[in-house]
Amino acid sequence: MAEGHEPPKPPKEQPNWGTTGALAAASNAVAQADGSSVTLKYHEPPEARKPSPHDQWKLFVFKDGAIVDTIDLGARSCWLAGRDETVVDLLAAHPSISKQHAVLQFRHVEKRNEFGDRVGRVKPYLLDLASANGTKLNHDEVATQRYVELQDKDLVQFGHSTREYVLMLAPKA
Repeated sequence: MAEGHEPPKPPKEQPNWGTTGALAAASNAVAQADGSSVTLKYHEPPEARKPSPHDQWKLFVFKDGAIVDTIDLGARSCWLAGRDETVVDLLAAHPSISKQHAVLQFRHVEKRNEFGDRVGRVKPYLLDLASANGTKLNHDEVATQRYVELQDKDLVQFGHSTREYVLMLAPKA
C-alpha cells in the first residue's frame, strides 16, 4: 500500500428490523411450578373461535374398541394434544407421541354464497406440530404444519398409539 493511504472501511452494518421470534416465544411461555417455563409450539390464529353452542362437537377416545373417555369440545377453541401434562389439554401418554404433538383448532371460515353474501361457520381443523411420529386422519398420514379440515366421524391417531379419537357432531334436536 502506498504511504498515507488507508484501506477502505467496510460498509456500516444496517439495522435488521425483521422479526426474530423472541417476543412470540416469550409470550408463548407457560410458567411451571418449579420456576422453569415451557415454550408452546403453537399459538392460536386470529380466526380462532369456540364452536357454536348449536354445534355440539365431542371427541370419543377408544382403546381396544371400548370408549375410555368422552370430551366435550365446546369449552374452548383450541385443544393441544401430547405427552407434556403441564401444558396439553388432551393428555396422550404413549412414548411415540411428542410432548406437544398436534392441535385440534376451531376456526371461523367465511365463504360467499351464490348471492355474494358472506356466510361464516366455525369448523374443526387438525394441525400436526412437526411431531416425530406423525398424526393420522382416517388412517392416512397428515402433512405436518398444515391445517386439515375435520368432518363428523373422522378418526384421528397420534404417533404409534393404538388409541383412536373419533370426532362426532351431536345430531340436531
